[in-house]
Amino acid sequence: MLGRRIEAAIFDMDGLLVNTEQYWHRAEIEILSELGVAMDAQSGRSTKGMRVDEVVALYFSLHPWTGPSQHDVVEMILSRVGDLAEAEGSMLPGVRHTFSVLDAVGLPMALASSTPRRLIDRILAHFNLSTQFQTISSAEAERYGKPHPAVFLTAAASIGATPMHCVVFEDAPAGVLAAKAAQMACVAVPDPGDRDHPMIQIADVVLSSLEEFSVEVLSGLNSR
Repeated sequence: MLGRRIEAAIFDMDGLLVNTEQYWHRAEIEILSELGVAMDAQSGRSTKGMRVDEVVALYFSLHPWTGPSQHDVVEMILSRVGDLAEAEGSMLPGVRHTFSVLDAVGLPMALASSTPRRLIDRILAHFNLSTQFQTISSAEAERYGKPHPAVFLTAAASIGATPMHCVVFEDAPAGVLAAKAAQMACVAVPDPGDRDHPMIQIADVVLSSLEEFSVEVLSGLNSR
């Protein structure tokens, strides 16, 4: 896309800003295993980036259980993730640095996450990030979650930005695919185990940490 100029930044949350991705995996294993769903605690979370209701529906279709409804299981997972994040969670390296870089060049920032809004608000408040974003969008309000681009398109519209002039910061393969489907630039900061994933490789830039983000990286996106 020659002549692109980045005018806004959109951030994912789990696994990018805070280390909560691991807590989703733990919560799902704890709760779904008790319902008879066989899950490997040592494997990566193949559903990373998906909405929690879609994850629960997927496992129910594969291993139907009796007892709590899918809705109740979703609520149990959300509560557990929130508890784990508040008890053990931490902000990931380079988050404040990246915000400073973007603030310095005057880019508005939005958040677009697959996480339900009430848990987004809980986590952002705990890590004192609530005022960092002009707008917050949750894929729970969309018909489809990531890798569908809907939540990113909603986020762009909420801050009056044209999609092709936005940059998305993502850690998950599904999120990178959603960003590119939205015709946005994408900076991927994947878990080391996902770095070679084909979807990660379609990002415009792949960083090992947000500490590596700079004005130079941003400038390079403008010429792509």
